[in-house]
Amino acid sequence: MGKRLFFVWVGILLILGAGATEKRNAVVWKVDIKSEIGPQIWRLVRKSFDESEKQKADYVLIHMNTYGGMVVYADSLRSLILNHPKPVWVFIDNNAASAGALISIACDKIYMREGSNIGAAAVVNQSGEAMPDKYQSYMRSMIRATAQAHGKDRMVSGQDTIWRWKRDPHIAEAMVDQNIRIAGISDSGKIVTFTPHEAIQYGFCDGIAENVEEILALEKVDDYTIKEYKPDTIDRIIGFLIHPVLRGILIMVIVGGIYFELQTPGVGFPLIAAVTACLLYFAPLYLEGIASHWEIIAFIFGLILLLLEIFVIPGFGIAGVAGIILIILSLVFAGIDQISFEFPGDFVLVIIQSLFLVVSSSVIALGGSMWLGAKLMGSRRFAFALHAEQKVTDGYVGVDMGIQQVVGKSGHALTDLRPSGKVLIEGEVYDAVSLLGGYITKNTKVTVRKYQAGQIYVEKDVSKD
Repeated sequence: MGKRLFFVWVGILLILGAGATEKRNAVVWKVDIKSEIGPQIWRLVRKSFDESEKQKADYVLIHMNTYGGMVVYADSLRSLILNHPKPVWVFIDNNAASAGALISIACDKIYMREGSNIGAAAVVNQSGEAMPDKYQSYMRSMIRATAQAHGKDRMVSGQDTIWRWKRDPHIAEAMVDQNIRIAGISDSGKIVTFTPHEAIQYGFCDGIAENVEEILALEKVDDYTIKEYKPDTIDRIIGFLIHPVLRGILIMVIVGGIYFELQTPGVGFPLIAAVTACLLYFAPLYLEGIASHWEIIAFIFGLILLLLEIFVIPGFGIAGVAGIILIILSLVFAGIDQISFEFPGDFVLVIIQSLFLVVSSSVIALGGSMWLGAKLMGSRRFAFALHAEQKVTDGYVGVDMGIQQVVGKSGHALTDLRPSGKVLIEGEVYDAVSLLGGYITKNTKVTVRKYQAGQIYVEKDVSKD
């Protein structure tokens, strides 16, 4: 009986052990990089890597076909890959040029399709011309460090042990600098670009494959499930809202709404439209981590300064200029994903693009608002203005002729005159203009010197009491 019970327990333990050691299907997380490397690709890949960790993926496989892009985002991507806890492989499907080569070298394994290439990683401007050496020097250092991050392989030859870089940093540098000459590779002084077979020969490719399935077979991953990041409804809405074209439209609505509210105070709809456009402009950028707190605060503070200049401080001075500058800067920098001074070329380009979007949209909105405002104000179909005629023959006059009776009388300025403002004459408040266009400060004693077309003109009273 005791032996029988012992064997029963052994059987149960073996069954449980077999179940516990049953191997689950490997999860392969596929990430596409098939366009110019920039802020959109960076956001997509970053979210995809985050999701792969949540889903406990065993491998990340990048499907690449790119001619390159902005170095600042390529640097962020290569850091993301190097620091990822799981193996990251790349399948070069035709092209891994420039920034694409840097990203590929950061991966643990590189596979290439027949006819594809990797290399040509020199830093160039928008016209394809090589940037100055300080840019190339930083890129050389970065691609060298990326190659070194994979360490060395131990090779035994007879009694000798040889340590060789898995990816030769010197060859990686030659992909950036045409002045680096390597025997048998770049004798002619040309920037290095490898075909698949050349890349295998020099350690920059681990195999040739025609598709993702062949790569997994070569890596002996038999039971697997391929997954990839699928943007949800919120992601698609945010992606739609942060598109440059829609951002330009939102800026037009913001500027146009503020303009119409100033022209027709109390209407309400233009202000509601402007506030809604502000929320749609800043909210998705903030949720995506593109816009920061300071940009939103700068916009609000700039708007407050502008309103103070218009309604509280007569004229147009420091507050108004500062308000406009803060509003423009907040809109420009809110649309920039990240700022890096390591690559000034990329940084300046992004600033110019965002500035052009904001300024051009604002100018179009302002011009369109003025034209539309003139049409609406002059239309009898809209109740924005009076259209009834008050004819002289019916006893109407264009101005209050009684005002001219104050000419020669004295009073004092209720507000600053720059050159217009308000004055108090014999207990009555009048709109007035400085006679010579000069600045008259509040509480200054003034005398009415002229009346013309319903307007009184005053000057400082220099007479002694």
